[in-house]
Amino acid sequence: MNLLTIIIKSLRQHALSTAITSASIALAGGLLMAVWVVKEQSHQAFTQNNAGFDAVLGARSSKLQLVLNSIFHVEESPGNMAWNDYLEIRKNPNVEAAVAIAVGDNYRGYRLVGVTSNLFTQVEYAPGKRFEVAPPGRLFDPELREAVVGSFAAQRLGLRYGDTFHPYHGLNFNEKEQHQETYVVVGILKPSNTPADRVIWIPLEGLQKMSGHDARAATDVSAALVKLKGSGQAGFRLDLLYNKQGNRLTFAWPVGRIMAQMFDKISWFDRVLTMIAYLVAVVAAGSILASIYSSMNERKRDIAIMRALGARRFTVFSMIMLEAAAIAALGMAAGFLVYGGIAFTAAELMRAQTGVVLSPLAFNKVMIWAPAGMIGLAALAGFVPALKAYRTPVADHLTPVS
Repeated sequence: MNLLTIIIKSLRQHALSTAITSASIALAGGLLMAVWVVKEQSHQAFTQNNAGFDAVLGARSSKLQLVLNSIFHVEESPGNMAWNDYLEIRKNPNVEAAVAIAVGDNYRGYRLVGVTSNLFTQVEYAPGKRFEVAPPGRLFDPELREAVVGSFAAQRLGLRYGDTFHPYHGLNFNEKEQHQETYVVVGILKPSNTPADRVIWIPLEGLQKMSGHDARAATDVSAALVKLKGSGQAGFRLDLLYNKQGNRLTFAWPVGRIMAQMFDKISWFDRVLTMIAYLVAVVAAGSILASIYSSMNERKRDIAIMRALGARRFTVFSMIMLEAAAIAALGMAAGFLVYGGIAFTAAELMRAQTGVVLSPLAFNKVMIWAPAGMIGLAALAGFVPALKAYRTPVADHLTPVS
């Protein structure tokens, strides 16, 4: 028999321990790959996906809260700012475009965002790409009770062109808080893979004057989404104007850096998950060592017979090392299934909660070094039982078993 045949026979002979050990390898490898990919893709998506805006201007508050509420449509609104403040920044020579938004209502848990129509006509959410309405829809009329629904929200809510709905007050769905107004869906946005996909967009004035809202705030807006002109000097000027010299408003800029700071604050969580994956990997490697080592007593006669038939010590040593590596290889093959389960679940939750899209099928270097590392660690774990096999005396174990 050749070496591969012997290894396969041994794995079959110890099928239960092989399956259990491979499962622990699969869990460790799959968890490690999933944590790594989700961490890297989330960081990239949140720091680079700014929906086409460089900054947010809003009420005096945390910059992070402003960005999360206005760009990613999560978190509570920190408050309102006057319409004149929006007009002022829109006319600022450092600003290419400014979009006013107002939040405060929802439809079955999905946010209604009142917005000026230049979001769809003036802003590119990515180079060369603007928000587009799928046929036969159109953009809403700013003076009518019409809505344009993000693709993900439309899918989850079952809304189609021509449907009508009643908004609900507040950002959290409560059946007792239904508004009297009826809105008609005049368009469904084409998928953009941005947070805009999970929003229901209506005219700004429609949300400002919704029944049950404070009439005194009918001309206020929640924030202004800002696209700057030219280089970073424009951002520095507005940062100085609003954050350093002023004390009423907050200019959250740049969006990417603010989100990067948030990830820095929660990086400890990623490290904890990664450490858990590493510990599971070490335990799995230990189980390989224990499994093979405990079977060495029953293998001594087989090893002695192999040696008597001409197998060298190094061949026996290599056989045990390769068997350990084979168990890890089987485990890592299953580990990709574990990775898929975790990564796709995380991606679905991420999209549902933030609109940010992850790509679990996209290649990542961890998909090479994690399996290689696990197989190498398993081979290392096989060193001790391999050494024991190497030292097995032939003559002592060739006596016939009665």
